[in-house]
Amino acid sequence: MIKDIFWPLSKNIRWSDLKSPFALRQFKPSDLDKVMYINQVCLPENYSSYFFIDLFQQYPETFIVAEGDEELAGYIMCRIETGLLNFRSFEIPKRGHVISIAVLPQYRNKGVGYALIRRALQAMTHYKAKECYLEVRVSNLPAINLYKKLGFEITKTIKGYYADGENAYMMTRPLPFEMPT
Repeated sequence: MIKDIFWPLSKNIRWSDLKSPFALRQFKPSDLDKVMYINQVCLPENYSSYFFIDLFQQYPETFIVAEGDEELAGYIMCRIETGLLNFRSFEIPKRGHVISIAVLPQYRNKGVGYALIRRALQAMTHYKAKECYLEVRVSNLPAINLYKKLGFEITKTIKGYYADGENAYMMTRPLPFEMPT
């Protein structure tokens, strides 16, 4: 597997802030403990090791990790779902679903999350997905703004989605991935 080097292109990032490029690569089972650690540090929603491995086995192209400073900086894991979106055409389109994305605090605002989502969106086309969606806490403005930069739009509010009762926005975007203008 060839590693991709990603140099962040965000306006908020100064080249002088970067110590090294980030390498994006497919998750490997040997990354599991580190990914679970990132999940526990960054998110209140935690998953079993079985859940992580099951998603990887089903959709390996969309389970991606970012390495920075010789450690994992973050991850994204997704799945592909099917469902009737257009009853007239009887087409059963595939939709990518971002299940979880997390970046360690010391790597935030350096383009890691942006790179992970961008790569996952590109990988979803491998599975012939026509759309991508995700859920995000209504209070998570940095994430909402990041998703909007990547072409996602808020399509609905889900009341009480999270275990603590907070609402979520469902955000969607069409695929294939093209950079928003």
